[in-house]
Amino acid sequence: MERPQPMDRLICGDVGYGKTEVALRAAFKAADAGKQVLVLAPTTILAQQHYGTFVERLKDYPFTIDHVSRFRPPREQREVVAAFNRGYVDILIGTHRLLGRDLRGKDIGLIVVDEEQRFGVKQKELLRQLKLKVDVIAMSATPIPRTLQMSLAGLRDISVIETPPEGRRPVKTYVGEYDEDLVQQALLREKRRGGQAFFVHNRVETIDETAERLRGLCPGLTFEVAHGQLDEKELERRMLAFLRGEADVLIATSIIESGIDIPQANTLIVERADHFGLAQLYQIRGRVGRSRERAYAYLLYPSHAALTEEAMKRLAALSDYTELGAGFKIAMRDLEIRGAGNLLGDEQSGHVAALGFELYLSMIDEAVTAADAARDGRAVEEEPEPVRLDVNVDAYVPADYIPYEQAKVDVHRRIAAAREVADLRELADELEDRFGPVPEPLQNLISLQQARINLGLAGARAVSFRQGRLAVTPVELRPDQAARVKEEIAGATYEPGRSQLSVRVPEDPAERFPAVVRAADALLALTREAPATAAA
Repeated sequence: MERPQPMDRLICGDVGYGKTEVALRAAFKAADAGKQVLVLAPTTILAQQHYGTFVERLKDYPFTIDHVSRFRPPREQREVVAAFNRGYVDILIGTHRLLGRDLRGKDIGLIVVDEEQRFGVKQKELLRQLKLKVDVIAMSATPIPRTLQMSLAGLRDISVIETPPEGRRPVKTYVGEYDEDLVQQALLREKRRGGQAFFVHNRVETIDETAERLRGLCPGLTFEVAHGQLDEKELERRMLAFLRGEADVLIATSIIESGIDIPQANTLIVERADHFGLAQLYQIRGRVGRSRERAYAYLLYPSHAALTEEAMKRLAALSDYTELGAGFKIAMRDLEIRGAGNLLGDEQSGHVAALGFELYLSMIDEAVTAADAARDGRAVEEEPEPVRLDVNVDAYVPADYIPYEQAKVDVHRRIAAAREVADLRELADELEDRFGPVPEPLQNLISLQQARINLGLAGARAVSFRQGRLAVTPVELRPDQAARVKEEIAGATYEPGRSQLSVRVPEDPAERFPAVVRAADALLALTREAPATAAA
């Protein structure tokens, strides 16, 4: 924080490892230096919890601490924001209300974003725009792939808290199909040892029905229901009642996901765990196991057949990583499953591989060309769609011919990017000079691209092989060209109504391929000929 450049640091620590303590001490340092502090939390309950923690810990110091959330009337929220803008509030804690355009602050020095995986890129950047020279701390047990990738790539700083609190034990995790007997045993066992339990049902429409079902299943237990659509005062009342131990089980939506700290709750049951994200499930599991007691988490789904492939990967990752401090590994697994997203845009996950590297480069090339054309005030020349060939032939760069992976990728790229036949001939000469005679599969690949170029110049867009014949479409030929094509290309027929040229070719792939190339060359030569004159 004392460096001349603004801090932008990700603090990655497991749930309950003390990230809030680090934030509190950073806030103290900033406030002590006369700067204002913003603490952003994703949920009303977590903001309320942070407010209580900050007030308790800093009560002996001359700092003014306040908070804004939907638990407070709009008039009070406006008064607090106005006081913060005039500099009368040192530390302001709140939810998304802090992102309002009316909040500017007099001298902001530090912004803390808790549970950063719950916020979008635009929301985080909006906070940074409040003040250009401001320190930023983002905290998460499981950062989103984009944030993690930026940290691993060195675009922002990262600190990892790896030491667990004294006496902390890993959460025993069970992943399996929903079973009422299992749910009943888990809830009753927690009651017998004097603890509390969470039951996560993430559908507000049916949460009350679920509560009645559980009351019938465990008549000796008391249940409380909490979700985000409740009235502010009612939600606060129910959460405080559970915190005081007045209920044995809290049936809630994912509202409990972020930072809720209830040490006496040590059993968690998640219904339809397959509908949650990996980081989200990990955060929800972190609501239990925050004391010396052994904690249990049951991640349940309706049936194995209902699981998607991605859901299976997520649940497998959670059952694999149950040890203390597994949050960073979970985040890395999430990065692997979902991809790093767009570092220059606002997508927070996604794979370039889903597009294909060649298409990705092609899209960048198109965007750069369009930007250059717009700057120079000229129209963008539209390139024709590439010709699609379906001819079933071996065409690749053999590993024993070019043993270097990077060189192989470069050769593939240069062949795919070639727009002139002369470029391909030049490449073939270069390959022969560097690596020796060009093998047949690579020669096929080069010839294939040559055929695509010539067919594209002739106006064709697709070539397919069916029942011993090649079909080339669309091909627009004049009557004199249609007559010539039957002379030039053996076994050729032309259907003007379908704009399709059909060529008989050998069944043997080794002979079929040269026939494709010859047909492409002949077709290009024909379409480039001038129309026959009446005298001719």
